[in-house]
Amino acid sequence: MRKKRKSGDGGFNVWRSYSDVMAGVLLLFILIMSLTLFQAQKSYDESIQERDEKLALQAEYTADLLAKQNTIEEQEGTIKTKDEKLTALAQTLAEQEAKLKEQQALLNQQQTDLDEKTTQLSEQQTKIDNIIGVKAEVVEALQKEFQKNNINVNLDSQTGALTLDASVLFDVDESELTDAGKEALRNVLPIYCKVLMEDTYKNYLAEIIIDGYTDTDGDYAYNLELSQQRSLAVAQYLLDIQGEFLTEDQSLNLQDYLTVNGHSMANPILDADGNVDKEASRRVEVKFRLKDDEMIEELSKIMAGSEESAADTATEAGADAAAN
Repeated sequence: MRKKRKSGDGGFNVWRSYSDVMAGVLLLFILIMSLTLFQAQKSYDESIQERDEKLALQAEYTADLLAKQNTIEEQEGTIKTKDEKLTALAQTLAEQEAKLKEQQALLNQQQTDLDEKTTQLSEQQTKIDNIIGVKAEVVEALQKEFQKNNINVNLDSQTGALTLDASVLFDVDESELTDAGKEALRNVLPIYCKVLMEDTYKNYLAEIIIDGYTDTDGDYAYNLELSQQRSLAVAQYLLDIQGEFLTEDQSLNLQDYLTVNGHSMANPILDADGNVDKEASRRVEVKFRLKDDEMIEELSKIMAGSEESAADTATEAGADAAAN
């Protein structure tokens, strides 16, 4: 027998359907939320990754920029250093050019001075040659006069000094002229003095000198006195006989020119072996000095100094030019 359904069991349950719908809606909502959250998380992760990549790229760019900045600063430092070097080189070059100009001006001035000194030296040399020529003429005139009178004398061909043997003029350790000595002096002194007192040479004459010398024996003081007395004796004899061969004016001039010296044992005469020749050392020398003899000596010193100075100047100028 079939049972009858209850009226409540066989009817449509509205609330169950509604709850199912709501459950489905909720599930769909959860699903959508999950998808949304997943998508949001993914987007977030991607944005974080992108940010990190950008930060890394930025850091890389920054590092590269800093490196380039350092390179630029180094290059700027190098350029600055080179600029400073170039400036220093330019300044050095300018200084060297200025110094070179100064050296060139100095060289020009030195060349001018050298030319002037060369001209001066040439003039001085000409003057010396003229003066020496006068002395040579006097010596030649003396030689000719002695030859003309057939008198053999010891006459220096360069200086014109007349050497007289003391053994002929004086006895040993004596200062008084012997008769033979007076005769010898009477033969040579008039010729010697007459040539010097001629008008041709008188204006050039400064002194007629009579020098006495002894040998190296004995005391210096004794020999000094003896040599002075002997030279004085010769001079006195010359003055005694001057009137026989000189005019009155010439005699007066002779007294102004005449000088007497004693040299003791100085300037001895040496033989071929270098030993003192005592006999030759005992002598009296009669010589003359022209007014310009001292000037010749001074000019010779000046010329020698000027030549050395010119050579030193040229050497220094060349060294300076080479150094610059």
